[in-house]
Amino acid sequence: MAQEDVFKKVVSHCKEYGFVFPSSDIYDGLGAVYDYGQNGVELKNNIKQYWWQSMVLMHENIVGIDSCIFMHPTIWKASGHVDAFNDPLIDNKDSKKRYRADVLIEDQIAKYDEKIDKEVAKAKKRFGDAFNEEQYRSTSPRVLEETKKRDDLHARFQKAMNDNDLEGLRQIIIDEGIVCPISGTRNWTEVRQFNLMFKTEMGSTADGASTIYLRPETAQGIFVNYLNVQKTGRMKIPFGIAQIGKAFRNEIVARQFIFRMREFEQMEMQFFIKPGTELDWFAKWKATRMAWHQNLGFGSENYRFHDHDKLAHYANAATDIEFKMPFGFKEVEGIHSRTNFDLGQHEKFSGKSIKYFDPDLNESYTPYVIETSIGVDRMFLSIMCHSYQEEQLENGETRVVLRLPAALAPIKLAVFPLTKKDGLPEKAREIIDELKFHFNCQYEEKDTIGKRYRRQDAIGTPYCVTVDHQTLEDNTVTLRYRDTMEQKRVNICDLCGMIENEVTITSLLKKLK
Repeated sequence: MAQEDVFKKVVSHCKEYGFVFPSSDIYDGLGAVYDYGQNGVELKNNIKQYWWQSMVLMHENIVGIDSCIFMHPTIWKASGHVDAFNDPLIDNKDSKKRYRADVLIEDQIAKYDEKIDKEVAKAKKRFGDAFNEEQYRSTSPRVLEETKKRDDLHARFQKAMNDNDLEGLRQIIIDEGIVCPISGTRNWTEVRQFNLMFKTEMGSTADGASTIYLRPETAQGIFVNYLNVQKTGRMKIPFGIAQIGKAFRNEIVARQFIFRMREFEQMEMQFFIKPGTELDWFAKWKATRMAWHQNLGFGSENYRFHDHDKLAHYANAATDIEFKMPFGFKEVEGIHSRTNFDLGQHEKFSGKSIKYFDPDLNESYTPYVIETSIGVDRMFLSIMCHSYQEEQLENGETRVVLRLPAALAPIKLAVFPLTKKDGLPEKAREIIDELKFHFNCQYEEKDTIGKRYRRQDAIGTPYCVTVDHQTLEDNTVTLRYRDTMEQKRVNICDLCGMIENEVTITSLLKKLK
């Protein structure tokens, strides 16, 4: 199945099975804004819990806060967002569609990478076990030609981004013959900058109202509170502050379902360290965060680091953890060495000292910061895309199954009475009443057992239990496993221990050690 078709099916599946709905759906929706349904909110909460506990529970020197969406407008002046939080936009005059110039060029670079990989794959198939990929990449004329085109384009792009050369970006688009995906033409406007922050007003009257912003990131709420946390928590460097919260960006080019939205959620941790140690800590957090992702069992080949071509004004090192989506490798987490830029700026603009006094050195200094930042929605999408599978069964039927990590699944256990009579529903309810205190359970009695299994497969429920007439005799039930469809008789009193060991966030965290 083509990857584009997989993505379309995932989007459709999300709505059909209560994971994600278009916001304001009965009013024909609102662009790039989505609501999470009954199963989606459970999966999303489990993702957040996995992240939060891995940060706060497993690190003695990391604590959490919850800062406000509304903050003093000078904060965004100090952080650089008022003057520099822009995207380079370009319009196609024929389709009237707007695009990010940098994304168009990044997609073009990806096309060169795909061409190279296809050439390598064909050669590997042709030569078999004797194939030496490294040698082929360094000697094949066709691969070398495409690699040179790719590298030359990458160098031009990197220079234009670092120089903030808008005309240079447009010229790259022209020279590469990049066309509008809608119109197929190259009739482009000039490239211009667009600030992404949402503005609103705070005050009781129009004359007395002041302009404030919906926060475009959660990090600044941590920075302006870092000294409060440090003093009240008696924190000693190195230490971190974690936060999960909503952020807002007026994305003009919002696309790919929940991958890029105007209202989204972030999981961020700012780690405060001594100046001069930042690159060591940057490397440590890169490894720690990659291990966290790979712990979900999706395969190391689906992850990669992508170092930034253009560093943000606050950073001296930056990389992204990218996941292989149906539409290519895309960022799910950013790791940045932010130096002391943010704290220095807030000290300057507020006029208040927020330096840290180091008792070991007997001196005060402005800490450096390592940031890890995940988009919850992107993480959600990566998990859904990888978990969605269509399987051919031995009887010729096809089943759709979400192979979600058991600890993240919305429902951990579904309990079915074989029939709606003879005391079976009452017995099934007894099981639910006992186990619902340990993990999320669901009772279902409609349709045949087979149809009920398929519904639970489609929402990713790892375990199903069927209560039948034998249950009333010996207190055993049929336990069915989602991934293998294996069934076995187990005693009701053993259910909790068997399932809880596999479906809790703790089971995931223990694998991280």
